Amino acid sequence: MPYYHRLGQVPPKRHTQFRKPDGTLYTEELFGEEGFVGMSSLLYHAYPPTRVSGMRALGKTAPQPWEQDVHRHHHFKTKPVPKAGDPVAGRQVLMFNSDVVIGVVRPAEPMNYFYRNAEGDELLFVHDGQGTLETTFGLLPYEAGDYLIIPRGTTYRVLPASVETRMLTIEARGYESILPPKRHRNNFGQMLESSPFCERDFRIPGELPRHEERGEFEVRIKVNGELVAYQYDFHPLDVVGWDGYLYPYAFNIRDFEPITYRIHGPPPTHQTFEGPGFVVCSFVPRKLDYHPLSMPAPYAHSNIDSDEMMYYVNGNYSARKNIEEGSITLHPRGIPHGPQPGAAEASVGKEYTDELVVMVDTFRPLQLAAAARDYDDAGYPMSWKA
Repeated sequence: MPYYHRLGQVPPKRHTQFRKPDGTLYTEELFGEEGFVGMSSLLYHAYPPTRVSGMRALGKTAPQPWEQDVHRHHHFKTKPVPKAGDPVAGRQVLMFNSDVVIGVVRPAEPMNYFYRNAEGDELLFVHDGQGTLETTFGLLPYEAGDYLIIPRGTTYRVLPASVETRMLTIEARGYESILPPKRHRNNFGQMLESSPFCERDFRIPGELPRHEERGEFEVRIKVNGELVAYQYDFHPLDVVGWDGYLYPYAFNIRDFEPITYRIHGPPPTHQTFEGPGFVVCSFVPRKLDYHPLSMPAPYAHSNIDSDEMMYYVNGNYSARKNIEEGSITLHPRGIPHGPQPGAAEASVGKEYTDELVVMVDTFRPLQLAAAARDYDDAGYPMSWKA
C-alpha cells in the first residue's frame, strides 16, 4: 500500500552503518518496484540475502490449457474440490491469460518451505479458514473474507490454523501492482472521502519475530515460467526491521462499504482492486435500489471488451439458479448475459440482498485450464431458456 510504515529496528538514516550487538553489520536490502523509482521498502537482514548454499530446477509452471469446442458461458462447481497439496503447490489453475492466473486451493498439507512469486503480485481471497501469512515483513493473521495482497518478490508461507481452508487465488502477471483503484485515491495515494473503504480497514504485519536460526531452509521461486528451489543455511525470514511503502496487507470484504443508487448501479460501483489488465470487485450485503420503479436485478449486458468471472462465496444470489458456495461463472466476451428467466420480475420490490461475491473482469480473453473441465456444468449455457 502506498503509505509509509516501519516495523522492528532500522537505523536513523538509510544507507548508513547499522550494526548488530556483536559489532558486525546488518545487511540492507532495497525491495523495490520499477527499478529505483517505484514503491519500495528497505529491509535489514541478519544474514546477506544473496548467500545461498544450493539451487535446483523444479520444472515449468505453465498451466495445461483446455481447448474449447465452442465459445460459450461456463459454470464451474468448485465446492467439491478435493483437499490436496499445500497452500501453494495445491493450487488448481482454472483460467488464465497473459495478465492473470485464477485458481482455487483447498490445502491438505502444511508448507515445509517458503515461496516467492517473482512474476507478479498475488491476491489470495480466504473463503474459509483462518491462520497466519508468515512473511519477510512479519506476521499477518488472516480470517475468512480476507483479501491478502502479497507484492511480487515477497518471501512467505501460509500457515493455516483451521481444519478447513479454501481460497480463491489471483496471480498477476507482469510488473504492475495490485492496488485499490486510482479513482478511489488522491494524487498522494490517500483514499478519498468518497471511497467505499479507507486505510483504517487495512491490516498490515504487526509482529516481526527474530529469526537468526541456522540450518537448511528452502525457498521456492516462481520466475520466468518455471519453479526453482534455492537452499539457504539460515532462516530466510531473518529481517530485524524494515520501513517503506511496499509490504503485504489484508483487507476484509465485509469492510467494503457498498455504494447504492436509486436505480441499478454498474459493476464498477463495486470495484475494490485493479491489476495489470484486470479489476476485482466485491459484491457485499447491501440495500437495493429505491426508485419506485426500480429493477434490482442486473440488466442484461454484453461483455464486448472483457471476460467476467464471478466467484460465489455465500448468501443468496437471486439472478442465478443452481448457484452454490464455491461456484464460479465465466461470461466471456461476445455473448450477452443477464438474469435468468423470472429473476428480474422476482426482484421487484426487494429492498436488500445478502450476496457475497468476488468478481474479476479481464480485458484480454481468458483461456480455460485443463483442471476446469472436472467442475464444468455443461448445461449452464442453456439455463436462460424458459
